[in-house]
Amino acid sequence: MTGAAGVRLTTAQAVVRWMTAQRSELLDGTEVPLFAGVFAIFGHGNVLGLGTALHQAGDSLPTWRGQNEQGMALAAVAYARATDRRQVMAATSSIGPGALNMVTAAGVAHANRLPVLLLAGETFAGRAPDPVLQQVEHFGDPTTTVNDAFRAVARYFDRVTRPEQLLATLPQVARVLTDPADCGPVVLALPQDVQAEEWDFPEAFFEPRLHRVPRARADRDALAAAAATIRAAERPLLVLGGGVRYSGAAAEAVAFAEAHGVPVVETVAGRTLVPHDHPLYGGALGIVGSASANSLAAEADVVIAVGTRLQDFTTSSWTGFSSTVRMVTVNAARFDAVKHGAHEVVGDAREVLVELSSALGEWAAPAAAAARAAAVLAEWDAEVDRLRAGVQPGVLTYAQVTGAVNDASGPDDYVLTASGGMPGELHGGWRTGKVTPGATSGATMDLEYGFSCMGYEIVAPWGAAMARARTHPDGVVTSIFGDGSYLMLNSELYSAAFAGVPYVGVLCDNAGYAVINRLQTGQGAEGFNNLLADSRGPGASSGLTVDFAAHAAALGCHVETVPDGDLDGLRSAYAAARAAAVAEQRPAVVVCRVAQSAWTESGAWWETGTPASLSGHAAYDEGKARQVRWV
Repeated sequence: MTGAAGVRLTTAQAVVRWMTAQRSELLDGTEVPLFAGVFAIFGHGNVLGLGTALHQAGDSLPTWRGQNEQGMALAAVAYARATDRRQVMAATSSIGPGALNMVTAAGVAHANRLPVLLLAGETFAGRAPDPVLQQVEHFGDPTTTVNDAFRAVARYFDRVTRPEQLLATLPQVARVLTDPADCGPVVLALPQDVQAEEWDFPEAFFEPRLHRVPRARADRDALAAAAATIRAAERPLLVLGGGVRYSGAAAEAVAFAEAHGVPVVETVAGRTLVPHDHPLYGGALGIVGSASANSLAAEADVVIAVGTRLQDFTTSSWTGFSSTVRMVTVNAARFDAVKHGAHEVVGDAREVLVELSSALGEWAAPAAAAARAAAVLAEWDAEVDRLRAGVQPGVLTYAQVTGAVNDASGPDDYVLTASGGMPGELHGGWRTGKVTPGATSGATMDLEYGFSCMGYEIVAPWGAAMARARTHPDGVVTSIFGDGSYLMLNSELYSAAFAGVPYVGVLCDNAGYAVINRLQTGQGAEGFNNLLADSRGPGASSGLTVDFAAHAAALGCHVETVPDGDLDGLRSAYAAARAAAVAEQRPAVVVCRVAQSAWTESGAWWETGTPASLSGHAAYDEGKARQVRWV
């Protein structure tokens, strides 16, 4: 097949060569590759076409071997977060089950607005050998393949059936991956025969291109209206979301708060942008947040929400704010800015905060607002101190594990988690030290609670540690997770060990899915199928358990085991694990048993469907009555 005079390449070679030519700019202006590498599991559908092209690329686009397609794609998602969306990892799979394994990771990326490129193997475009191994046939539509399952969780999806289609689709790929308003997962379905097909591509298509993240300015009238709303506030509250992080706007957010005396709180995605000891800091907002931030939210008459999509865990299912509150939202995406009757200001967080502060002039909130923030945070700190001291003698708690890691961590370190009970401990109880932006935003936490994907916290440190090795070479990545998540996706511990990527995993064994058991029994249902002891099978009565220390060691990890209830032993084990991970250049796992029913409570309400037959239904009705609705 012949195109305009140029360079003859296979479709797969053209994709790889284009990827190597794309550049990106970090927050400090440093130029880096947009695509940092590829996670790959090869099979029929990608081994000969894309696999050959990746091998030829060598170090210009390094390929890393995974054990599970979902796991390696999740590592790619974590890589993007750790670089504040400035760099992207790709993941490739064979057709059929390999491709479908990446759908969950695409969901994580979509929910969290994070960029990842998924190169999914596809059946033959020519269809001559149909049906092929791993092909799912649709009787009424032969154009449908399993890769169409990605459409629900992709920001951009294309099936490349001719080589020349790349000229149109690859610029769109770069746009979506680098656009603050439209950022998310991109999926290219690549039929295996098309991957190997040759075409003469224009040389200019592969010239290096630098992608700078655009910084849209706000509409002047919208900005003026927002300033007028804020000036009328007696109890304003500034809410910082993930958009503040990705804009690199932490310093501007703090400067705005200081200039106008506005208390500031953080969402899950915006966590660790403000030092805990800042006099205007009010804590972490939402269901898994702090009672201090939730008190400020309930009392606020004007909320300035920057870079957040205001999901239910932030708004306490929309019971966290007064029914008379006025919302001013600042967001790069109009889709998020217009939610819930807010006055929207569409634009880049950093630029809007600077311009909004200028529009407000010398206006400042009453001094009582800052005093109130300091008072409620002090009360919350006392409660966290109590929990960190221990509430069950002889048994470690999640709060104590969080405190031990927090105390040992510095500004170059990075902590992450996802599902279960640990997000409530990190979001609500973590105390951020000095924030040091530079090549990155300075954020030191990845709390994946947009999709709350079990297993993310096991594999995400692989990607995060790879990303931060260059920007924070002296830092240590730590992930804290439960036994349930560990059993779900532990295979990538071996991948990280094999690749020589160091980080620390703290495995908290509470013998089951304890946090969902808490939800179950807390609403009046009987415990069932969550704790190991409540599950069907002889293992429940015999006490069958997993030797997590032996298992992690068998996967190539350094392992430290904590004696039951020994807080000093936990601190020592964590310190030893940090040292071993760095010295041995591999993951180190700390194994400890923790209490099943000791949690950090924010006091917020969360809407879950509760049958009338359960005792929790009364609280459900009461919460629904308090729920704020906009028309």
